[in-house]
Amino acid sequence: MVYVNPVEKEAMAETGITDVKARLMEILREATANTWVRVAWAVVDMAREIMKAGAKKVAVLADDVFQAIGLDKVAIYVKGLLGLIEYPPRTYDIVIAVVATSEGVSKREIGRHRWANMRPMWNMPREGFKQLYEQLPGDKPDFDVIWRITGGNPKMLVELYRAGWNTEKVTSDLIISKNLKAFTASLSDGERQLLIKAIEDPDTLMTRDGIPLMNKLLEQNLITEIPERRDPWYWTGEPPPQKDPELGIGKDLAWQTPLHREAVRRVLGVPG
Repeated sequence: MVYVNPVEKEAMAETGITDVKARLMEILREATANTWVRVAWAVVDMAREIMKAGAKKVAVLADDVFQAIGLDKVAIYVKGLLGLIEYPPRTYDIVIAVVATSEGVSKREIGRHRWANMRPMWNMPREGFKQLYEQLPGDKPDFDVIWRITGGNPKMLVELYRAGWNTEKVTSDLIISKNLKAFTASLSDGERQLLIKAIEDPDTLMTRDGIPLMNKLLEQNLITEIPERRDPWYWTGEPPPQKDPELGIGKDLAWQTPLHREAVRRVLGVPG
Protein backbone atom coordinates (compact mmCIF):
# COMPACT_ATOMS: atom_id res chain seq x y z
CA MET A 1 0.00 0.00 0.00
CA VAL A 2 1.22 3.48 -0.90
CA TYR A 3 -0.39 6.56 0.67
CA VAL A 4 0.11 10.30 0.20
CA ASN A 5 -1.55 13.44 1.57
CA PRO A 6 0.35 16.60 0.58
CA VAL A 7 -1.95 18.86 2.63
CA GLU A 8 -1.11 17.05 5.87
CA LYS A 9 2.44 16.34 4.62
CA GLU A 10 2.06 12.62 5.09
CA ALA A 11 3.24 9.72 2.95
CA MET A 12 4.01 6.07 3.53
CA ALA A 13 4.77 2.86 1.72
CA GLU A 14 3.66 -0.33 3.44
CA THR A 15 5.75 -2.87 1.56
CA GLY A 16 8.53 -5.34 2.18
CA ILE A 17 10.59 -3.82 -0.64
CA THR A 18 13.38 -1.96 1.14
CA ASP A 19 14.43 0.12 -1.87
CA VAL A 20 10.95 1.62 -2.28
CA LYS A 21 10.76 2.60 1.39
CA ALA A 22 14.26 4.08 1.30
CA ARG A 23 13.48 6.13 -1.80
CA LEU A 24 10.29 7.49 -0.24
CA MET A 25 12.15 8.50 2.92
CA GLU A 26 14.77 10.27 0.83
CA ILE A 27 12.09 12.20 -1.09
CA LEU A 28 10.32 13.12 2.15
CA ARG A 29 13.53 14.45 3.71
CA GLU A 30 14.00 16.76 0.74
CA ALA A 31 10.34 17.77 0.46
CA THR A 32 9.37 21.37 1.08
CA ALA A 33 6.06 23.18 0.91
CA ASN A 34 6.65 23.69 -2.82
CA THR A 35 7.91 20.19 -3.68
CA TRP A 36 5.15 17.97 -2.34
CA VAL A 37 3.97 17.78 -5.91
CA ARG A 38 7.03 15.56 -6.47
CA VAL A 39 5.93 13.30 -3.63
CA ALA A 40 2.43 13.04 -5.10
CA TRP A 41 3.79 11.87 -8.44
CA ALA A 42 6.39 9.62 -6.78
CA VAL A 43 3.76 7.38 -5.23
CA VAL A 44 2.56 6.40 -8.72
CA ASP A 45 6.10 5.37 -9.70
CA MET A 46 6.54 3.53 -6.41
CA ALA A 47 3.36 1.55 -6.93
CA ARG A 48 4.68 0.52 -10.33
CA GLU A 49 7.98 -0.54 -8.76
CA ILE A 50 6.14 -2.60 -6.16
CA MET A 51 4.24 -4.37 -8.93
CA LYS A 52 7.45 -4.97 -10.89
CA ALA A 53 8.94 -6.58 -7.79
CA GLY A 54 6.15 -9.14 -7.81
CA ALA A 55 3.41 -7.76 -5.57
CA LYS A 56 0.07 -9.20 -6.62
CA LYS A 57 -2.12 -6.92 -4.50
CA VAL A 58 -1.46 -3.17 -4.51
CA ALA A 59 -3.44 -0.22 -3.16
CA VAL A 60 -2.67 3.43 -3.89
CA LEU A 61 -4.43 6.03 -1.73
CA ALA A 62 -4.04 9.69 -2.67
CA ASP A 63 -5.76 12.19 -0.37
CA ASP A 64 -6.13 15.86 -1.38
CA VAL A 65 -3.28 15.67 -3.90
CA PHE A 66 -4.93 18.12 -6.28
CA GLN A 67 -4.11 21.11 -4.09
CA ALA A 68 -0.44 20.21 -4.56
CA ILE A 69 -0.33 19.31 -8.24
CA GLY A 70 -2.73 21.98 -9.51
CA LEU A 71 -6.10 21.82 -11.24
CA ASP A 72 -4.53 21.58 -14.69
CA LYS A 73 -2.90 18.26 -13.74
CA VAL A 74 -5.96 16.64 -12.12
CA ALA A 75 -7.02 14.55 -15.11
CA ILE A 76 -3.43 13.54 -15.92
CA TYR A 77 -2.84 12.33 -12.37
CA VAL A 78 -5.99 10.21 -12.28
CA LYS A 79 -5.14 8.85 -15.71
CA GLY A 80 -1.68 7.93 -14.41
CA LEU A 81 -3.24 5.92 -11.60
CA LEU A 82 -5.58 4.26 -14.06
CA GLY A 83 -2.52 3.22 -16.07
CA LEU A 84 -1.43 1.02 -13.16
CA ILE A 85 -4.58 -1.00 -13.70
CA GLU A 86 -4.85 -0.93 -17.49
CA TYR A 87 -1.15 -1.14 -18.37
CA PRO A 88 0.54 -2.89 -15.44
CA PRO A 89 4.27 -3.77 -15.58
CA ARG A 90 3.31 -7.39 -14.86
CA THR A 91 0.28 -9.49 -14.02
CA TYR A 92 -1.53 -8.91 -10.74
CA ASP A 93 -4.50 -10.11 -8.71
CA ILE A 94 -5.89 -6.80 -7.41
CA VAL A 95 -4.87 -3.17 -7.88
CA ILE A 96 -6.93 -0.42 -6.24
CA ALA A 97 -6.35 3.29 -6.79
CA VAL A 98 -8.39 5.73 -4.72
CA VAL A 99 -8.15 9.51 -4.98
CA ALA A 100 -10.08 11.60 -2.47
CA THR A 101 -10.74 15.30 -2.81
CA SER A 102 -12.88 17.85 -1.03
CA GLU A 103 -12.57 20.39 -3.84
CA GLY A 104 -15.66 20.86 -5.97
CA VAL A 105 -13.72 22.27 -8.90
CA SER A 106 -11.42 19.24 -9.16
CA LYS A 107 -14.40 16.89 -8.96
CA ARG A 108 -15.93 18.68 -11.94
CA GLU A 109 -12.69 18.33 -13.87
CA ILE A 110 -12.52 14.59 -13.23
CA GLY A 111 -16.21 14.19 -14.00
CA ARG A 112 -15.62 15.41 -17.56
CA HIS A 113 -13.89 12.10 -18.31
CA ARG A 114 -15.56 8.70 -18.50
CA TRP A 115 -12.60 6.69 -17.18
CA ALA A 116 -13.00 7.77 -13.57
CA ASN A 117 -15.58 6.10 -11.31
CA MET A 118 -16.71 8.85 -8.97
CA ARG A 119 -18.52 8.28 -5.70
CA PRO A 120 -19.40 11.09 -3.27
CA MET A 121 -18.50 10.86 0.40
CA TRP A 122 -20.13 12.84 3.17
CA ASN A 123 -18.99 13.55 6.71
CA MET A 124 -19.12 10.81 9.31
CA PRO A 125 -22.53 9.63 10.56
CA ARG A 126 -23.41 10.74 14.07
CA GLU A 127 -22.71 7.44 15.85
CA GLY A 128 -19.39 6.85 14.10
CA PHE A 129 -18.34 10.42 14.78
CA LYS A 130 -19.24 9.99 18.44
CA GLN A 131 -16.98 6.96 18.70
CA LEU A 132 -14.11 9.04 17.28
CA TYR A 133 -14.91 11.91 19.66
CA GLU A 134 -14.89 9.56 22.67
CA GLN A 135 -11.37 8.36 21.83
CA LEU A 136 -9.93 11.84 22.31
CA PRO A 137 -8.28 12.18 25.72
CA GLY A 138 -8.93 14.81 28.38
CA ASP A 139 -11.87 17.04 29.14
CA LYS A 140 -13.94 18.09 26.16
CA PRO A 141 -17.17 19.95 25.40
CA ASP A 142 -20.46 18.11 25.28
CA PHE A 143 -20.76 15.91 22.19
CA ASP A 144 -23.93 17.62 20.97
CA VAL A 145 -22.04 20.94 20.88
CA ILE A 146 -19.18 19.44 18.88
CA TRP A 147 -21.62 17.77 16.48
CA ARG A 148 -23.43 21.05 15.81
CA ILE A 149 -20.25 22.98 15.01
CA THR A 150 -18.47 20.29 12.96
CA GLY A 151 -21.37 18.48 11.29
CA GLY A 152 -19.43 15.23 11.69
CA ASN A 153 -16.31 16.43 9.85
CA PRO A 154 -13.31 14.57 11.34
CA LYS A 155 -10.77 17.17 10.17
CA MET A 156 -12.61 19.91 12.03
CA LEU A 157 -12.73 17.69 15.10
CA VAL A 158 -8.95 17.37 14.95
CA GLU A 159 -8.54 21.13 14.48
CA LEU A 160 -10.73 21.80 17.52
CA TYR A 161 -8.80 19.30 19.61
CA ARG A 162 -5.46 20.84 18.60
CA ALA A 163 -6.85 24.29 19.47
CA GLY A 164 -7.86 23.15 22.95
CA TRP A 165 -11.53 23.20 21.89
CA ASN A 166 -11.26 26.93 21.23
CA THR A 167 -13.92 27.53 18.59
CA GLU A 168 -12.88 31.17 18.21
CA LYS A 169 -9.35 30.16 17.23
CA VAL A 170 -10.48 27.59 14.68
CA THR A 171 -12.94 30.07 13.14
CA SER A 172 -10.26 32.77 12.97
CA ASP A 173 -7.85 30.32 11.35
CA LEU A 174 -10.46 29.59 8.68
CA ILE A 175 -10.98 33.29 8.03
CA ILE A 176 -7.25 33.74 7.52
CA SER A 177 -6.55 30.55 5.55
CA LYS A 178 -9.49 31.20 3.20
CA ASN A 179 -8.64 34.92 2.95
CA LEU A 180 -12.30 35.62 3.60
CA LYS A 181 -11.97 39.34 4.25
CA ALA A 182 -10.53 39.94 0.79
CA PHE A 183 -12.94 37.45 -0.75
CA THR A 184 -16.06 39.10 0.66
CA ALA A 185 -14.70 42.58 -0.12
CA SER A 186 -14.42 41.55 -3.79
CA LEU A 187 -18.13 40.74 -4.02
CA SER A 188 -20.70 43.05 -5.55
CA ASP A 189 -23.58 44.30 -3.41
CA GLY A 190 -25.87 41.79 -5.08
CA GLU A 191 -23.48 38.90 -4.44
CA ARG A 192 -23.08 39.99 -0.84
CA GLN A 193 -26.85 39.86 -0.32
CA LEU A 194 -27.00 36.44 -1.94
CA LEU A 195 -24.23 35.22 0.36
CA ILE A 196 -26.11 36.47 3.42
CA LYS A 197 -29.17 34.47 2.29
CA ALA A 198 -26.99 31.42 1.64
CA ILE A 199 -25.81 31.43 5.25
CA GLU A 200 -29.28 30.31 6.25
CA ASP A 201 -30.06 28.25 3.14
CA PRO A 202 -27.26 27.35 0.69
CA ASP A 203 -29.83 26.20 -1.88
CA THR A 204 -30.66 29.85 -2.58
CA LEU A 205 -27.50 29.87 -4.71
CA MET A 206 -28.94 27.28 -7.10
CA THR A 207 -30.48 29.93 -9.32
CA ARG A 208 -29.37 31.73 -12.48
CA ASP A 209 -28.30 34.77 -10.44
CA GLY A 210 -26.72 32.70 -7.68
CA ILE A 211 -24.65 30.21 -9.71
CA PRO A 212 -21.70 32.60 -10.42
CA LEU A 213 -21.35 33.15 -6.66
CA MET A 214 -21.83 29.43 -6.05
CA ASN A 215 -18.88 28.72 -8.34
CA LYS A 216 -16.73 31.19 -6.42
CA LEU A 217 -17.62 29.48 -3.14
CA LEU A 218 -16.83 26.10 -4.66
CA GLU A 219 -13.41 27.38 -5.71
CA GLN A 220 -12.81 28.57 -2.15
CA ASN A 221 -13.91 25.13 -0.91
CA LEU A 222 -16.49 26.78 1.35
CA ILE A 223 -19.49 24.88 0.02
CA THR A 224 -19.98 21.59 -1.77
CA GLU A 225 -22.46 20.31 -4.31
CA ILE A 226 -24.65 17.39 -3.28
CA PRO A 227 -25.58 14.89 -6.01
CA GLU A 228 -29.31 14.51 -6.48
CA ARG A 229 -29.15 10.79 -5.76
CA ARG A 230 -29.06 9.92 -2.09
CA ASP A 231 -29.32 6.15 -2.58
CA PRO A 232 -26.99 4.53 0.00
CA TRP A 233 -25.29 2.36 -2.64
CA TYR A 234 -24.31 5.46 -4.62
CA TRP A 235 -22.34 6.95 -1.72
CA THR A 236 -19.09 5.96 -0.07
CA GLY A 237 -20.48 5.77 3.43
CA GLU A 238 -23.71 7.32 4.63
CA PRO A 239 -25.35 10.00 2.44
CA PRO A 240 -26.23 13.40 3.93
CA PRO A 241 -29.77 14.11 5.13
CA GLN A 242 -32.22 15.59 2.66
CA LYS A 243 -31.97 18.91 4.48
CA ASP A 244 -30.57 20.08 7.82
CA PRO A 245 -30.61 23.88 8.28
CA GLU A 246 -28.78 23.64 11.61
CA LEU A 247 -25.76 22.01 9.93
CA GLY A 248 -26.01 24.12 6.75
CA ILE A 249 -27.12 21.22 4.55
CA GLY A 250 -29.55 21.85 1.73
CA LYS A 251 -30.99 19.64 -0.98
CA ASP A 252 -28.45 20.63 -3.65
CA LEU A 253 -25.71 22.47 -1.76
CA ALA A 254 -24.16 22.40 1.68
CA TRP A 255 -21.56 24.34 3.62
CA GLN A 256 -18.38 22.31 4.05
CA THR A 257 -18.96 22.45 7.81
CA PRO A 258 -20.94 24.69 10.17
CA LEU A 259 -17.58 26.24 11.12
CA HIS A 260 -17.00 27.32 7.51
CA ARG A 261 -20.43 28.93 7.51
CA GLU A 262 -19.70 30.63 10.83
CA ALA A 263 -16.44 32.05 9.46
CA VAL A 264 -18.32 33.62 6.54
CA ARG A 265 -21.06 34.87 8.86
CA ARG A 266 -18.52 36.55 11.09
CA VAL A 267 -16.71 38.30 8.24
CA LEU A 268 -20.01 39.57 6.86
CA GLY A 269 -21.07 40.79 10.29
CA VAL A 270 -24.31 38.82 10.20
CA PRO A 271 -25.75 38.05 13.67
CA GLY A 272 -25.78 34.37 14.60
